Amino acid sequence: MAANKTTSKDSKLHLKVEKRNIFGKKLKKLRIEGRLPANIFGPGFKSQSISLDIKDFNKVFKTAKETGIIYLKLDASEIPVLVRGVQKHPVSGNILHVDLRKIDLKQKIETKVPIEILGESPAVNQKGGVLLTHVNEVVVEALPENIPQKISINITLLIEIGNEIKIADLSKSDKYIIKEDENKIVVSVIEHKEESLVAETAPTEAPEVIEEKKEEAVEGEAVTEGPAEGKEEQKPVEDKKTEAPKPEEKKS
Repeated sequence: MAANKTTSKDSKLHLKVEKRNIFGKKLKKLRIEGRLPANIFGPGFKSQSISLDIKDFNKVFKTAKETGIIYLKLDASEIPVLVRGVQKHPVSGNILHVDLRKIDLKQKIETKVPIEILGESPAVNQKGGVLLTHVNEVVVEALPENIPQKISINITLLIEIGNEIKIADLSKSDKYIIKEDENKIVVSVIEHKEESLVAETAPTEAPEVIEEKKEEAVEGEAVTEGPAEGKEEQKPVEDKKTEAPKPEEKKS
């Protein structure tokens, strides 16, 4: 089943940049001035430290993402790049640094393209299924100018519970190749299972405590326990019997 469409970029995106000689702690002042530190790198290209206007970058990056070509204007040259890394502040979320990969427009490259889900699945809305997204992006190979911005999947094709869309179901293109296993599942619908309402911590009866019973004493005899560990057994004191005094013999 054909389940996707692609979005390409027609207009060129440009950014004016400047060489940067500021590093380390001094970058804080650069950012306060509204400049964003960045690096350009790539095969056969000497890494170059640059800075650019943060507002201009945010505007261009919103369109280009990580799949669109950005043409950097550095002095008299124009350098085509792709955004390869965006470092953000962990609290504020502000962009702190950007890595830009220089590309050759005449050579194919591999890059990740995001998946966009469109429509509503009848298996979910009408039959109570649950939609699972197994893949959020796919690797494609293409010339830089032919890289799709995203691949959109129409999930209205998921009519029954158990239906799924695989890589093999995505539409083919003569501009790029999807470099993924054709049997990999992209999205699927599974049956919704109700969670048990019975509390897992239901009270249980206390276990019966069985105590070792002592041997019953023979009637008329006392029961004595053995000596404590480390102590000598004390022998019972024998009762001394006193004989009754003999009556004195009477003399005749």
